[in-house]
Amino acid sequence: MKIYDRKTGEYTEITQYGQGALKFLYGNFLGRVLLKLAVSPLVSRIYGKLNDSKKSAEKIPGFIEKNGICMEDFEDRKYSSFNDFFTRKLRKGARIINKEKDTLISPADAKLLVYPVKDKARVKVKGRGYSISELTGGKIDTSSYAGGVCLVYRLCVDDYHRYCFIDDGYMKKSYVIKGRLHTVSPLSKDYKIYKENYRVVSILETKGFGEVIHIEVGALLVGKIKNKKLRCFLRGEEKGYFEPGGSTIIEIFKKDVVKIDEDILAQSKKHIETKVFYGEGVGRKC
Repeated sequence: MKIYDRKTGEYTEITQYGQGALKFLYGNFLGRVLLKLAVSPLVSRIYGKLNDSKKSAEKIPGFIEKNGICMEDFEDRKYSSFNDFFTRKLRKGARIINKEKDTLISPADAKLLVYPVKDKARVKVKGRGYSISELTGGKIDTSSYAGGVCLVYRLCVDDYHRYCFIDDGYMKKSYVIKGRLHTVSPLSKDYKIYKENYRVVSILETKGFGEVIHIEVGALLVGKIKNKKLRCFLRGEEKGYFEPGGSTIIEIFKKDVVKIDEDILAQSKKHIETKVFYGEGVGRKC
């Protein structure tokens, strides 16, 4: 996969983590038989338990080297398990939260694609059509999001897996949609993953951007999405984190609320993800 680095203006090629195993699961008949088991929450819970063990800490050095993780960005301490490492915290000052009130910030370190929300509140994400109602489980009125914009932040295994609130505000509603745990990658293109996967939907009322739909999407082997129980929140304040595996955050804005930065839009039109960081500006209030 090609990724755009907006800091250097260059492109890099990245390899899907566990690509061989994923191609087997999604690419042939026997794999698809096993896939029914692999995407179940039970398998992810078992995987999570294994990664909580002291033995799992032995994987950490090889994982850091293979994925080129810059450990200077993180707290200098010993990790008791792979899960403990995966949910590690940044050292103070490693990410700068853009405080300009009219700037839209990224909620996470991620690879970003932007999609327009069409009439009747529908969006086409990675070649598959979804209604906003499908993404949110049909539990809220989403008609007012027609003509808006949908931001899809894909977190890879090398990314920081904690995420933040994008503005000051309060939580209007939050609920869980139970489901499967498909990989969030091009390999799962035949499945409507953002409708089928386990996810947590939050309706945020923000100071600068009005009502925003924020969705955390579980993925293959992501057994847990951990969110803090907050009624009110501040820009850049931690909202929660994912346990092992790559995953995704979707944010949806109403019409004429935000204008996404031109470099990100240009890459999205070419179906190329842009590398962004926790707290970095990605757009402006209209």
